[in-house]
Amino acid sequence: MGMGGISIWQLLIILVIVVLLFGTKKLRGMGGDLGTAIRGFRKSVKEGSEDEEKKEEGEESGEQPVAEEAKADGTAATDDSSEKEDKAK
Repeated sequence: MGMGGISIWQLLIILVIVVLLFGTKKLRGMGGDLGTAIRGFRKSVKEGSEDEEKKEEGEESGEQPVAEEAKADGTAATDDSSEKEDKAK
């Protein structure tokens, strides 16, 4: 191949060196960790975009999300006082 190009033989030599340095077991583990990280990133991006869509829909209809309503009223979304009374008995 010409200047600056990497041929298939050069890639194979690099692959063999990497396998010899790290071993197949460690490379498999690193690949699994990378896949898990990418999956988690995609999930969080998807959840973030869904949350923004819900927030925008709530603003358009004039409704506040439940968490913001609780803050505005000064009350919590769940009533823990009855649970505390039950535990005290």
